[in-house]
Amino acid sequence: MRKTILACTIGLFATACNQPASQNQTAATAKNNDTSDNNGYEFVGGYPTPATIQKAYDDADLNRAIQAYRFFYPTVSGEAILEGNMAINVKPNVVSGTLDSKPQQIGFTLNSDTPYGPLLIDLSKGPFVIDLPPGPLIVVAIDVNQRWVADMGIPGPDEGKGGKHLILPPDYKGAIPSGYHVWKSSSNNLTVGIRSLPVGGDVNAAMERIKTIKFYPLNDPGAANAATWLNLTGKDQNTTPLDWENNIKFWEVLAKVIDREPAYEGYRTYYGELAVLGITKGKPFNPDARMKGILEKAAKIGNAQMRVQSFADRRPDRIVWKDRQWEWVGLRPENGDFDAPSYVDLDAREVWFYQAIGASPAMFRRQAGQGSLYWLGLRDKTGAYVDGGKTYKLTIPQPVPAKLFWSVTVYDALTRSQVKTDQGYAALRSMFELKDLANAPSVDLYFGPTAPAGKEKQWIKTIPGRGWFIYIRIYGPEEAAFNGSWKPGDIEIAN
Repeated sequence: MRKTILACTIGLFATACNQPASQNQTAATAKNNDTSDNNGYEFVGGYPTPATIQKAYDDADLNRAIQAYRFFYPTVSGEAILEGNMAINVKPNVVSGTLDSKPQQIGFTLNSDTPYGPLLIDLSKGPFVIDLPPGPLIVVAIDVNQRWVADMGIPGPDEGKGGKHLILPPDYKGAIPSGYHVWKSSSNNLTVGIRSLPVGGDVNAAMERIKTIKFYPLNDPGAANAATWLNLTGKDQNTTPLDWENNIKFWEVLAKVIDREPAYEGYRTYYGELAVLGITKGKPFNPDARMKGILEKAAKIGNAQMRVQSFADRRPDRIVWKDRQWEWVGLRPENGDFDAPSYVDLDAREVWFYQAIGASPAMFRRQAGQGSLYWLGLRDKTGAYVDGGKTYKLTIPQPVPAKLFWSVTVYDALTRSQVKTDQGYAALRSMFELKDLANAPSVDLYFGPTAPAGKEKQWIKTIPGRGWFIYIRIYGPEEAAFNGSWKPGDIEIAN
């Protein structure tokens, strides 16, 4: 009797002294499994009802698709860069161009600080050489997934002194000749972004410098003589997935890239997510009506979620200074692959690629040197989002801690591209619009529908009813840009 009372007192599973614990456990388990109070899932005798089977798979496929959307957004955006350049007759391996970027070129946070040279490479033809002359060139190569491949020029191992860079295809097994800076890509298709610094404000000289770069297949150096440079300035262009990002075309483009490119080992788990959704290398992508509906819904939800994290970031480490509203755009300073010490920072990756394109160590490092830094401003001094229908002022103390130059560029919150108005430009730059104010102790910049009287050269036009945001860029940042001894003011309503 005493043993029975003790068992009733301390038994972990028994609920009545007149029933064995195992019977009560079985009854409790059955009750739990047969309830419909499981977020709409119902089980009878441990088995799902027909409605639960449908709901479970619909929910699971939607969840997978949302996460796959966010992870592969850089890939679809990378493909948009390729297609947008080919649409204006840039051709992989043979035709590049020079471009003084303006708002008519729609591209995620493109800027007009320096002329561009878009070079497309297709490594399915074999290893490829980019031969840089000495000079102020900033060059980055990214693969179609927008994974960093190489830094060349000033931020690269040649340090702007010139050098030959050899880019190898995935799984390349051939001999590697000496005399090259060697890089390896994880996709066959790459975009190489060439930037040429307009020393002394000389844009034409910067454009001509781009055209002195040689590019050719490793096995055919003579092809460099046949390479063509187009003048792309003034041409309308769209290198974004804006037309695809909230509909089934997003998945169709992704399926095309997955099928075309070699599989990247680091994405095996994520390819598994896609396989459940019907996207598998070597197989046609033909979603039925159910799956198409799920994928379209996922694109809308995934895009909305990325917009929220990009423009309403909840991370405390986004703040540059506690007494300012400015935020870091690049949330991971370690390298160009968003690596935290023990994981890939997917959140930081998504924030970056929703706003921007490409990534490299030189873009993210937070130390004085030859790289660059980016700060995001989208709220005024009070913490409210800036409004295209109001006029704001931003005070920049001088001198700005930049070895090279600095700029402020205004972007449209809807397109994440330079704000497009009849003003025709969207940036205020130390080498151009603001050069006559270089010796002033500070410079006031203005943003709004109309220019304050006498401030036309210090103003960027915004659009009523449209949100906008700012990137401050500092090229060759000095220590004061990082230690807090120099800070820009906050954006504030102009009197």
